[in-house]
Amino acid sequence: MNTADTEEFERFVRVSSPGLLRTAWLLCGDSHRAEEMVQESLERVYLRWGRVRRGGQPLAYTRRVLININTDRWRRSHKEVLTYDGSIDETPAVGGGWIEDRDQVIRLLRLLPPREREVVVLRHYADVSERDVADMLQISVGTVKSSASRGLSTLRAALSEQESQS
Repeated sequence: MNTADTEEFERFVRVSSPGLLRTAWLLCGDSHRAEEMVQESLERVYLRWGRVRRGGQPLAYTRRVLININTDRWRRSHKEVLTYDGSIDETPAVGGGWIEDRDQVIRLLRLLPPREREVVVLRHYADVSERDVADMLQISVGTVKSSASRGLSTLRAALSEQESQS
């Protein structure tokens, strides 16, 4: 890679890393694992930077790599343990509002199967279009819609139950 490409990639990393880290954290629920996933994603993108940059969608490509890494790790372990150690500074935006209790976000996302969690995080946190989510996850737009609907329904029911217990 030449100097200009390296500088462009470094700018991309500076601009996109915070959002990628928040997305990874919402996908896996562990800040250390999220950092590892982002690092691995950026390493993979760096190796293909010329092609990725020419494709015009480096952030979308990097998100897809991040999702693949998360899926691969989930498949290898066959289980997920979601935790939060308080190390991510910014409160994630969910559904247009700010959630103050990040533990609650992880507890709620833990209720969703991995595919529904990926769809909900990408659609309603990262604000990715249905078509782009379908392309990233290699599923149909209909599957994105039904997964998002089921995931949001589960989250609403859990929130209603929590509120009624309070």
